[in-house]
Amino acid sequence: MTLLTRRTLIAGSAAGAGLLLSGCDKVAQVPAFRKILFSGEIMNRGLQRALSNRAALAPEFTTAEMSPRFRVNGTHNPGTPDYTAMVAENFAHWRLKVGGLVARPLNLSLAQVRSLPTRTQITRHDCVEGWSAIGKWHGPQLGTLLKAAGLRDTARYVVFTCADLYNSQPYYESIDLLDAFHPQTILAWALNDRVLDVGHGAPLRLRVERQLGYKHAKYLMQINAVASLDGIGRGKGGYWEDNVDYDWYAGI
Repeated sequence: MTLLTRRTLIAGSAAGAGLLLSGCDKVAQVPAFRKILFSGEIMNRGLQRALSNRAALAPEFTTAEMSPRFRVNGTHNPGTPDYTAMVAENFAHWRLKVGGLVARPLNLSLAQVRSLPTRTQITRHDCVEGWSAIGKWHGPQLGTLLKAAGLRDTARYVVFTCADLYNSQPYYESIDLLDAFHPQTILAWALNDRVLDVGHGAPLRLRVERQLGYKHAKYLMQINAVASLDGIGRGKGGYWEDNVDYDWYAGI
């Protein structure tokens, strides 16, 4: 499904979000109107899944089609004392924790993550702000780690906690298991044949290629399997979803 088709499917939702972000329409701030405006998300998600093969791959490109520059967006550098110390030691003591509703919690070093079987993909990153770029990503499939940890039957979502802070709290995002086990959902540690730099999310970032850019959490520190999003932030599943009313399901 192309980006244009996706926008056709969720035009109402996107237009509503634009009203909220621009601040031009005061009616969008009325709680009752907001409830109606964003209640379409579940319908949009269902429509998209009904019209698309959930195992279908996002388009992949050739090296000749890669963008000359892959811009940095969102946090450019977490800048916290802990993160600055990790950068100074080249992430030697960084650990990725995988926990929550799993049988075997993981605590992986960067070397261990890099030693896992990897997938390389050249895909287009589509930002909610309207720009896009094609880049080459390299890292293990998220599903590989979740299988190693042993998801419990009650798990329904995967929550990502990051090193960058927003309002003094770690940035967070989430996806469901359908997207978590999609073959193109990877934990990338390299971009364009180079180890990730700080601006692009070092040492590890999520790539969930069938969703918009704000779902691709950078600076990963922790991954938790959960049964519900109710206890995550304000319950909508991500920082931007909770604070700016972005759609939780940002499928392309």
